Amino acid sequence: MVKIGIVGGTGYTGVELLRILAQHPGVEVSVITSRSEAGKPVAELFPNLRHFYDLEFSVPEISDLLACDIVFFATPHGVAQSMMKPLIEGGARVIDLSADFRIRDIAAWEQWYGQQHACPELVDQAVYGLPELQREKIAQAQLVACPGCYPTSILLGVLPLLKNNLIDPTSIIASAASGVTGAGKQAKVDNLLTEVSDSFKAYAVAGHRHLPELEQGLKLIQGNEGETPRLTFVPHLLPIIRGMHATIYAKLTQKVDLQAIYEAAFADEEFVDVMPSGVFPQTRSVRGSNMCRLGVMEPQGRGTVVVMSVIDNLAKGASAQGIQNMNLMLGLEEHTGLRIPALLP
Repeated sequence: MVKIGIVGGTGYTGVELLRILAQHPGVEVSVITSRSEAGKPVAELFPNLRHFYDLEFSVPEISDLLACDIVFFATPHGVAQSMMKPLIEGGARVIDLSADFRIRDIAAWEQWYGQQHACPELVDQAVYGLPELQREKIAQAQLVACPGCYPTSILLGVLPLLKNNLIDPTSIIASAASGVTGAGKQAKVDNLLTEVSDSFKAYAVAGHRHLPELEQGLKLIQGNEGETPRLTFVPHLLPIIRGMHATIYAKLTQKVDLQAIYEAAFADEEFVDVMPSGVFPQTRSVRGSNMCRLGVMEPQGRGTVVVMSVIDNLAKGASAQGIQNMNLMLGLEEHTGLRIPALLP
């Protein structure tokens, strides 16, 4: 039985890990940590997990985590980097759902996250955990940096365009909207029901901390040739609990059958679904699943491609994708424990 440790199990990504791992064959969550909830049974905090876990939250101890086969970090930024060095030196295999090891440019990370990086020496060792792009590297990795939710939806959306040199890489615009869980579980007035319900707004228009990760990912897809990709990225807040919709625009450099290009690009990807021509994805079609659904077209044939990408920000945008990475690292079938239909209604 593969032993799993989760650091920071009380947030939304932590409970989503627990929910999916509860029905994953061959793994057992043996450690789940929370300094504030130490000693409290998991099912007391999360009643949906009654009879699934006979486990209490504990204070994070390196020795306990080193006894696990895989360690997940479901923590705010800054936590994983403060504990990572002894875990890696002790041989642990780690999947970090936070932003601590996603961005290779340390100065850029410190600028966008407003603190000094505590473990810069391990950043180059971390593999960016987008399976559809780096499957082989993930399988061999000791440390995987799971992508953010916005980058997951946007990078998958533009992957066939950049790989096939079909767009001007400096023309990419992404207008993306996330459910409220994307802001985390901490109490904020702006996230109250009365503030969010029946409303829709843009935020971080001047610059969002996922932008350097996005542009790094675009360059990873493109390779070393051509102009450095540049992205205009505007995030929005949706009055829903979970879900994400990204609409991506770019200037085409040639006339192609976009539908055929996308269907061919993702033909072997179980967790990327290209919708039929003229059908566009909805956030409700991916709720609670590891699926990314895509629609693509060139409106009025005017040289601008429009891609629509939907994911569940807590699932494919975080915890379920982390488990997809875990399956690759353990040599399991990539879909193990992840063939979960979306929740409708």
